[in-house]
Amino acid sequence: MQTLELDTLLNGLVGQGVLIQGTFSQLRRSDPEGCSKVTIKPLELKGTLHYQFSSFCGNKVLHDNVLPEAAAARMIGLLEDTFRQALLQSEEADYQVLISKKGKAGILKKPPTKKRPAVLTHNRQKNYLLEEGTTVPFLVELGVMNAEGKVLASKYDKFKQINRFIELIADVVPYLPKGRTLQIVDFGCGKSYLTFALYYYLKELQGLDIRITGLDLKEDVIRHCSSLAERFGYDRLQFLVGDIADYNELQQVDMVVTLHACDTATDAALEKAVRWQADVILSVPCCQHELFRQVQSDVLAPLLQHGILKERFSALATDAIRAKLLDIVGYRTQLLEFIDMEHTPKNVLIRAVKGKQPNAAERAELARSYVEFRSFLQADPYLERALGDKLQPLPAPGRERG
Repeated sequence: MQTLELDTLLNGLVGQGVLIQGTFSQLRRSDPEGCSKVTIKPLELKGTLHYQFSSFCGNKVLHDNVLPEAAAARMIGLLEDTFRQALLQSEEADYQVLISKKGKAGILKKPPTKKRPAVLTHNRQKNYLLEEGTTVPFLVELGVMNAEGKVLASKYDKFKQINRFIELIADVVPYLPKGRTLQIVDFGCGKSYLTFALYYYLKELQGLDIRITGLDLKEDVIRHCSSLAERFGYDRLQFLVGDIADYNELQQVDMVVTLHACDTATDAALEKAVRWQADVILSVPCCQHELFRQVQSDVLAPLLQHGILKERFSALATDAIRAKLLDIVGYRTQLLEFIDMEHTPKNVLIRAVKGKQPNAAERAELARSYVEFRSFLQADPYLERALGDKLQPLPAPGRERG
């Protein structure tokens, strides 16, 4: 495709931050399972300009937030590979882009039809996947919004947390299996704000064939959540009383969620996920005490002698260990900010998607890096012991270094 003029236009609109909206349509070739349209809008995330790509695929809408330096190239790719036309709207002009059968880009400039919003998305008019003003039954019942869809001021942080969680879910939907019922387990579901959000987004908004099981030790909480699920007509959502380590009711699980499970309960959930070969793992750990009791290092003594610093360091080191162990057994793992630090210090989310098993050389390097880190801390992690058979020939924990 001849792209010089188009490349200049796109880079100018994106680089100068003047693009208000882009709409890409008219497929080059018929694809029943493909996306019929992609729209692009600017939004602000943590003070930084991004462009949100919304792909309309059947009855699903997939969102991806891209930095400006990558946005123009991605739009070029859409016109090279997928779409024949695009409408690019700025305050100064609209640009209609048409791609000929020979791949030549024709650009028609027209008077502007859109005005730039007064703000992007850093305030309360942010482009949430669950929008304020749209009544969501479970959010009304849980006291997050009123019957008119207005979010209650005292619950706005919870509303943002739920939307952030759904954003993280939306990113991993493409990694889930297609063409069958998806089995999802939420360990330690508690009051289930996020369990209901997970169900609502995947089943009601995305139309996926799912079954979700929420598990918690508190019988009164489970009774309440079960009654809500029945009231909402969420017939593919069940809640059970049970312990993570003892739960063996399912042979196959596609997604495992564990939010704020305490200490090694997180590791028990991660072990279950690995043994189920779950395609997606989402975990927000809580109160990681195990390493706090174990970590020793003369080098780190100035840090470890302060209880508050040792606690925070141990939590971060624990999550680093968990991520590396998941990498070794064939997952691609990220540590992400779940919600802003101002709301809670327990804001790290472990997100892992199943990939291909690393080859011998890759596995050896992952293991070497992990063992060196674990030995330096003189740690003996629960998750390593639990997954011992899958980590062979990983050397056993020792006391090589202090």
